[in-house]
Amino acid sequence: MAAKILIITGDAAESLEVFYPYQRLLEEGYEVDIAAPTKKTLQFVVHDFVPGYDTYTEKAGYTWPADLAFEDVDPAQYVALVLPGGRAPEYLRNDPQVQRIVAAFVEEDKPLAQICHGPLITLRTGSLAGRRTAAYPALEPDVAAGGADFVDGDAVVDGVVVSARAWPDHPSWMRAFVKLLREKAPVE
Repeated sequence: MAAKILIITGDAAESLEVFYPYQRLLEEGYEVDIAAPTKKTLQFVVHDFVPGYDTYTEKAGYTWPADLAFEDVDPAQYVALVLPGGRAPEYLRNDPQVQRIVAAFVEEDKPLAQICHGPLITLRTGSLAGRRTAAYPALEPDVAAGGADFVDGDAVVDGVVVSARAWPDHPSWMRAFVKLLREKAPVE
């Protein structure tokens, strides 16, 4: 059986930030499960940068079925965790089951990849205090309030945490995460 990686997400997650790591990690030989508040078909979104807009735009993206509900996640079954961005982390960070899952990964020092708004979840659990992390640039005050150092970078590695700003950083972000996985949780 292949090593398993968990992706925590929900409705309004950024499509690219779910599918890119999902497919890249499958390609690497890992089994990947997507967990959500309930086991249902999720509606992802597409965030894009349009000239003349002060912020990104949001359009409906792909749909995809969640493999399991948060309450059914046993963190011991997984070697690593991925936290995509989009708007989903804004509400997922307050879910006690998400907090339970993330705390278990952090306590076991398992590899964790987060991108864009994903750090809102680890910030909420206190897991980024004293660490360096990238995030969507608008989250710099949130990162500081959570006791972490904001880094405006495409693949920031701090121990077992690999972070990036947004989907344009995918190649560097996943390259760094896969390198870490090969060291800490290789496919056997």
